This record gives sequence, C-alpha cells and structure tokens, in this order.
Amino acid sequence: MDRIGPPLTGNERDTLRAFLDYHRATLAWKCEGLGDEDLRRTSMPPSTLSLLGLVRHMAEVERNWFRRILNGDLPHLWSDDHDFQAAYDAAGSTREEAFTAWEAEVAHARRIEAAAESLDVTAYVPSWQAEASLRLVMLHLIHEYARHNGHADFLREGIDGTTGA
Repeated sequence: MDRIGPPLTGNERDTLRAFLDYHRATLAWKCEGLGDEDLRRTSMPPSTLSLLGLVRHMAEVERNWFRRILNGDLPHLWSDDHDFQAAYDAAGSTREEAFTAWEAEVAHARRIEAAAESLDVTAYVPSWQAEASLRLVMLHLIHEYARHNGHADFLREGIDGTTGA
C-alpha cells in the first residue's frame, strides 16, 4: 500500500490535506486483501462493528461534511431518515458497493476542499447550531478517521492477525 506520511514542514492547508489523506489511506490499507465475508466480520457481541461498516460510515461522514454541510443538502447513502448508524450495518454490503461509494465521496471532498478559497470558509452546521470553518471540518475528519482506524486495527487483527499502523 502506498501511504505517504504527512510532511514534517509545510503550510497549514497542505499539512491538513496530507494528514486527512494519510488516514484515508490507512483505512483502505486495513481492508486490503480481504474479501466480502472477512470485511463483514463483526468484532464481538453485542457489537456489529465491521471493517466494511467502517468504510460505509466514513463514506457517509465525508458526504455529510463536504457535500451536505459545505456544499448543500443531499440524502444519506444508506438511510432515508438521516440515520448515520445505518451505514454500520454492512450485512448485505460488498467491498465493491462500499468502496465505490467511499471513493466517490472522497473524490467529491477533495474537489470541494481544493475549490475553497481558504480554510476560513465557513458553513452552518445544524447539529452545532453554529458556523464552522473548513479548517475545523478537516480537523474533525482527521479525528474521525484516526478514531475509526484504531477500531480497524483491532478488527483486522481479529480477522487474520495483521497488525500495524
């Protein structure tokens, strides 16, 4: 897996962009080489968390922050009633379905971020009832990926013993 680490020096935007891409690549790496059955394997009862569920969730997160919050209203990918938890249910999902959606949302996010005039561009976040900057959105996504990549570490180790960042 080609996973380029964030720069040790650089401007703020390039550094945020690199950290976000690093974490995106980490999630893909955690799923590399696994088939649908392994990707759907859940951690331990009562949790239904799976690698495929994480990929679907992150597709929904990318869509929410970059396309819904920063760029307009869109329906959820896997829920008709705005339920973010629905993405975690990967029981009937496939690698192709989940990764196609996730990769499309990442591509949209990159395009929206690159087109933004600056990190100071703001958008209204309904759940926070406040404006938030693109800077905060990028930091929030980095945090979200980092947290879920920790889950992915444990899930992957439970599948075939593979460990590592």
